[in-house]
Amino acid sequence: MTETFSSVPIVDFARLNDPVTKDEELSNLREAIFIVGFLYLTNTGLESLIHHTHENLPKLFELSAEAKEKCNMINSPSFLGYTRLGAETTATKTDLREYPDCPGAQDLVEEYIAKTDSLAQAFVRLVAECLSLPRETFDGFKGNMSRLKFVKYPPAARNSQGVGPHKDSAGLFTFLSQDNTGGLQVLNKKGEWIDVPPIEGSLVVNIQQGFEAITGGICAATTHRVIAPTSQTRYSIPFFQGVRLDLTLDQLKESAAHIVQRIPASEDKKKRAVDVPSEFLSPLYSCVSDSGLRISCMGLTNRSSARLT
Repeated sequence: MTETFSSVPIVDFARLNDPVTKDEELSNLREAIFIVGFLYLTNTGLESLIHHTHENLPKLFELSAEAKEKCNMINSPSFLGYTRLGAETTATKTDLREYPDCPGAQDLVEEYIAKTDSLAQAFVRLVAECLSLPRETFDGFKGNMSRLKFVKYPPAARNSQGVGPHKDSAGLFTFLSQDNTGGLQVLNKKGEWIDVPPIEGSLVVNIQQGFEAITGGICAATTHRVIAPTSQTRYSIPFFQGVRLDLTLDQLKESAAHIVQRIPASEDKKKRAVDVPSEFLSPLYSCVSDSGLRISCMGLTNRSSARLT
């Protein structure tokens, strides 16, 4: 395996499901999981849905301030809803983005969640195969708390922070659709920020810290950020695949120990720079739901809410 990465690899979902090409593409997936923690997933069958959803995003964000404030996350008992521009911070800096959960979006959201969740479940089984594990290895960790965001990054001064360096927290994988603006970057082992330019119709998939914990750190989450655009608005749609909220940390560690024994070791022990602490395995909490609530509450006191919806 290579020592580090200088670009994000492309994995073809159709080839993963074709008996003729599956073994070769599983090898590509394995390297992406071990070395990068990020990949482009192409030929998913969701291209039309992705295009249609992006067409509708500007309309949602053009709703009046009053309409958006009615569903502000601060007023929601579930910590879900709208976040205005500048209401979030990452690493003490303000994030220049906003996201809505507003009337008129329900049908679009429900279709997007249903189809992406189905894809995500199939993908996780393929990940198990590429790690030489039974396909159903990770089935028992899947929960019903997957989350979807619609995110807007307005133009800002050069090198402004769209969202600061972070790792996605408490789930398995993130499936991100981005428009053609660019700005997403991932951190490699050498401390270099690598651009993740848009590929039309693709989903950018990355490991979350929950999957890192389940695999005992063998499949690690990767630090990433978004540089705010300078000349045009950027829209993105992240889908966060969740884990069971009743999963205790003791159960997770026990399962991880069993899984780690069965995953062939990677030759690359330090594949990525690790500069963001994990909130997933806090010793202060006994189960995932406790940890998730803690993260949500902290989000209301100016911690990044990238992990809230």
